Amino acid sequence: MGKQSSSLVYQIFQHRFPATFKGFFYFLPISLALTTLLLIFIYISTTANVTKTHSQTTLYLQTLPSLINNIDQTSNLPIVPFEDNEDDNDNLFADPSRTARLSRASQWLLGNIFGLIDGNDTNNKEAYHDGDIFLQDYKQMNKSLKIYVYPHSKDDPFANVLLPPDTDCKGNYASELMFKKALMESHFVTKDPNEAHLFYMPFSISSMRSDPRIDVHGIPDFVQNYISNITLKYPYWNRTGGADHFYVACHSIGKIAFKKAFVARLNVIQLVCSSTYFPSSYLPHKDASLPQVWPRGGDPPNLLTSQRKRLAFFAGAVNSPVRIALLKVWENDTEIFAHFGRLNTPYYEQFLGSKFCIHVKGFEVNTARVADALFYGCVPIILANHYDLPFTDILNWKSFSVVVHHIDIPVLKKILQGISNEEFAMLQSNALRVRKHFQWHTPPIDFDAFHMSMYELWKRRGVVRVRLTPSMEFM
Repeated sequence: MGKQSSSLVYQIFQHRFPATFKGFFYFLPISLALTTLLLIFIYISTTANVTKTHSQTTLYLQTLPSLINNIDQTSNLPIVPFEDNEDDNDNLFADPSRTARLSRASQWLLGNIFGLIDGNDTNNKEAYHDGDIFLQDYKQMNKSLKIYVYPHSKDDPFANVLLPPDTDCKGNYASELMFKKALMESHFVTKDPNEAHLFYMPFSISSMRSDPRIDVHGIPDFVQNYISNITLKYPYWNRTGGADHFYVACHSIGKIAFKKAFVARLNVIQLVCSSTYFPSSYLPHKDASLPQVWPRGGDPPNLLTSQRKRLAFFAGAVNSPVRIALLKVWENDTEIFAHFGRLNTPYYEQFLGSKFCIHVKGFEVNTARVADALFYGCVPIILANHYDLPFTDILNWKSFSVVVHHIDIPVLKKILQGISNEEFAMLQSNALRVRKHFQWHTPPIDFDAFHMSMYELWKRRGVVRVRLTPSMEFM
């Protein structure tokens, strides 16, 4: 039977197909083999830069420990003691956005050769993920959101911690106090807890830190006692276990505030500047990132791209391995100005004279440099792994900043030089467009840092609560 079947196939092939068609079947395997070899050759030749880049980064990893140990012998600048617990080398080559940056700079992706990938991705041109939905929801928030603030008198022994400041807020951690001051003067506050969406615990972490009666080590005790007091005095916490309560902190010491109230920390909404994915104390779907802003007076300047002569700029203290690495690689470069310590020239001049301004992780992922860069019209470079960037669920950070992994410090210039003039113009235009969200005003104005933070809180409301009757409110 088998022989008959084979004979039948042979006869069909011999008599039913023309010679040209049979020739096609003969050359098909050869053609496929040659095409495969050609594609392999193109892949090897076009990915040569990847091997070189990986060699650079491997050498960088191997030498980084010695750089950290020996920098004090090669630099006159003092090193601030630091403690860095993050694993900066995890998933170093797995970040798609980082790979995209390198591919655009190196021109090694196969798709670029065949014109299959357009570097000007439409999705990355828009400053907002969905501007229409945001505006519609923002209007509803501005109209409806109500916050109940736990009341405290001026005679309270810790009025300096619990009440808004009477003076102007200044300095690195001003956002924490600016929020409290703006909220207390806003239409969002209600005295009726039954109409409140959220409850604000108005203690200030930065004020506690500077109060000698509390100090850094006493913050967890203060917070624990505060929660105990409001739990005994009011019924609101017990309805949800604190899930509709929030507090605000801009100093990194705030991460220990709930050290002695662990269960409460799992429920409470944290609006914090030190918003990093790395520690378990911060949960992005529950908590929110507050922009760290050093208040600047006057209107933000606008300086044309043509007047920005320097490629990139950074100035700051030596207080993390990432900053040490940046110093060792770029301290003598003529296009990337990496300066550690105080500048001899005004700070703002460097921002106005640079195309890109580098935000580098210090003690924590956050600094005020992102807001500073936006204020002065400089495109931010984010060198802070695991940073949950402010308003990231609203703003498309790829449209106005360059996010770079720590391990890419040796190829930072190559990444930036790979950004075309058209792409930079788009980045800067969007940076100018979104910078209003990173400014505080007294009184606050629409779409500023205060209103954007309130919008983040609005998105985290929605806990089902038991409505209280007047007789239950003071049980």
